[in-house]
Amino acid sequence: MATKALLVSLATLQGVQAWGTLGHATVAYIAQNYVTSDVKAWAQDVLGDTSTSYLANVASWADTYRSTTAGKFSAVFHYIDAEDNPPTSCNIDYDRDCGSAGCSVSAIANYTQRVGDGRLSDANVQEALKFLVHFIGDITQPLHDEALDTGGNTITVTFDGYTNDNLHSDWDTYIPEKLVGGDSLSDALSWATSLTKEINSGDYSSLKASWIAGDDIDDAITTATRWASDANALVCSVVMPDGVAALQEGDLYPTYYNSVISTVELQIAKAGYRLGNWLNIVYSQNIVAKHKRSTVRYNNILPPPRPLSKAKLARLALDGNCGRHRH
Repeated sequence: MATKALLVSLATLQGVQAWGTLGHATVAYIAQNYVTSDVKAWAQDVLGDTSTSYLANVASWADTYRSTTAGKFSAVFHYIDAEDNPPTSCNIDYDRDCGSAGCSVSAIANYTQRVGDGRLSDANVQEALKFLVHFIGDITQPLHDEALDTGGNTITVTFDGYTNDNLHSDWDTYIPEKLVGGDSLSDALSWATSLTKEINSGDYSSLKASWIAGDDIDDAITTATRWASDANALVCSVVMPDGVAALQEGDLYPTYYNSVISTVELQIAKAGYRLGNWLNIVYSQNIVAKHKRSTVRYNNILPPPRPLSKAKLARLALDGNCGRHRH
């Protein structure tokens, strides 16, 4: 009983990192396999890191930063709250779903501009790159594109014997870690190597072109909204096809786990491939072509102000966080 009480106590103290450190580092390692040599050199210079983990080392920085006083503003950038009706209907509407303080879609658009804006300081460009590495990972996690129960944070479930889990935490962290067996950088590198093989010549080789089709840094809102919509559709078809109540009947391991793990791997692969391609485009169009400068301010990216919905108020009550849980 003492051990269980300790676990419950810890669950209230430590915030969950979207996709977990394992997922985000894996996304970054995959991206490193697809950036050009020029982009690699540029990113290493921006980050001040010439190691073979230059993107992976900063992949979860945004989760740490949002927990600080200085970074509190960025908490809302980790998700977009689709106010749809799963499992009956899943859809993203940018004007409806992105709050007045921003969301993952607007953040990707903003930091895409900033990372290629030569007028900014080195520190600002580095921050923008670190945010992009993280948010392009976040937006592929289906529950980061869903408002229901604040992205699944208030759906209490049992996973692998842990009776106090929430669905969001399981998708972010515990399902991926169950597959891989750990959350270290070496675990992420191993997973990324496996997924990269699938992208190059395996099950994903025929799909990868569709993952980046139409991606356009000059219309980043449309691009990121498409990425969010792609992941959001999975809330209805994979995450909760039979509704919330069905998720709370028994242990999600192994039956539910087995039904979703292939989707988890697919989404991680998508995120890494998209990130690598996105950085290549940013570099070729905005870094090399130094005459191009960002002229759109962040406030112009945001949708028109709307009264706070119940879903937005619920997220506000969580202080913008993606939940707090740790085994």
